[in-house]
Amino acid sequence: MKVTIENKKGLNKDLKVLIDKKTMNTYMDEKYEEIKGTINLKGFRPGKVPREILKRQFGKAVFSEVLDKVIKETSTKALQENEIKPAGQPKLDLKTYGEDKELEYVISVTELPKVETKSIENIKFDQYTVKIDEKETDKRINEIAKNQPNFKESPTDTKAKEGDLVIFDYKATVDDKPFKGDEGKNTQLTLGKDLFLKGFDKQLIGVKKDDEKLVEAVLPENFPEKNLVNKKAKFKCKVTSIKNPEKVVINDEFAKNLGAKDLKDLKSLIAKQINDEYKNSLDRLSKNQILKEIEKINVNEIPENLIEEEVKILSQGMKDEDAKKSQKNFEEVAKKRIKVGLILNEFGEQNKIKVSEQELQAEVQKQIRMMPGQEKMVMDFYQKNQSALASLRGTVYEEKIISSIKEKAKAILKEVTKDEAEKILKDSQKKENNDLIDKKEVKEKKPEPKKTASTKSSVKSAKSKSKIKKVSKK
Repeated sequence: MKVTIENKKGLNKDLKVLIDKKTMNTYMDEKYEEIKGTINLKGFRPGKVPREILKRQFGKAVFSEVLDKVIKETSTKALQENEIKPAGQPKLDLKTYGEDKELEYVISVTELPKVETKSIENIKFDQYTVKIDEKETDKRINEIAKNQPNFKESPTDTKAKEGDLVIFDYKATVDDKPFKGDEGKNTQLTLGKDLFLKGFDKQLIGVKKDDEKLVEAVLPENFPEKNLVNKKAKFKCKVTSIKNPEKVVINDEFAKNLGAKDLKDLKSLIAKQINDEYKNSLDRLSKNQILKEIEKINVNEIPENLIEEEVKILSQGMKDEDAKKSQKNFEEVAKKRIKVGLILNEFGEQNKIKVSEQELQAEVQKQIRMMPGQEKMVMDFYQKNQSALASLRGTVYEEKIISSIKEKAKAILKEVTKDEAEKILKDSQKKENNDLIDKKEVKEKKPEPKKTASTKSSVKSAKSKSKIKKVSKK
């Protein structure tokens, strides 16, 4: 294989690849030997069909398969040997080809620019830790206790009042007729919360154990039997128990009921939970600081094809006229995102950062846990949607890169209280809101897209694989 680089124009270049006739014939011989043992033709023993017979019947198909194989192998090798990382999909133009001929073709490619990542180590960013006061921990535990009241059996003949837990069985009818789901056993209602049917629990105020009470309530809009929606139902209730609330005692037993070893362990877990709530948000601020600093790193040239792809994403859903008006603005945004993506990706490659299958599946499980009750749907979505899985892999990849950058860059350690953390986050949110107002003002002049790309899409563009696109045969 002979490779010549020609027509260099910035990041664009052509690679002329020549495979001599002898090599092409060797590929053809290997293919005919491979198929000889698999083809049965009348009058010939298996594996004994003459080459000329095979050539007459299967020559075109064999050559086409060999051509594809040779192009795939040699084009990839040509790019690798010349250390060219394509920005997007290279194009291929066949010049000379055919049986018993040499193969000559040209790869037109835009390569990714060389980017430096050494200056990343000089980036400064704020890294926060939140000091949680014991009073905050106690306050959170008290809130949990308040929302998990204990109930004790009330004395006989005690009338139910607001705040009591009433346990009852019921049988319901609409227009004196039963319906699907018209029975309930051991139904529990805390009076005054109105969580069953609107106005239902108020009608149970004053009942005693073993009382029978007829309660009327309108069936809601989301009732499964659509023909019964907004109809009045009668519930014949049999009260089986009335329980009075009692103050929860915060002790080791309370802690164990919440899954902790004891009260001390519970306080430790709650303190960590509060810390994580703020730390996750503060970590996002740190990440944004890093990305803003990376934007300042110089990249000499951004591939035009990547800019075009990013602009398409930015203008997605817009009318052509509006998209043209915003073209310059979109190009500037696209350049920033692509530049950040290129630098992050180069840093990831230099530091051999990869996403393992275990890490990807762990992220899938994380997404599943975020959708309780819809676990199967989420799992099916990722199993059947490879692009969504690839996007998720990109998310994990980017987060691993940012974590590695944090280890190498210059962290300014800041320990803050919960109140200080809240102020930092509030100020950040206020700034974001002001930015949104500015964007809204711009929108009145230049329409904004309905959907915008993220840094991840730029990383993905920078990592696009070297796939060859055939554009012509001459």
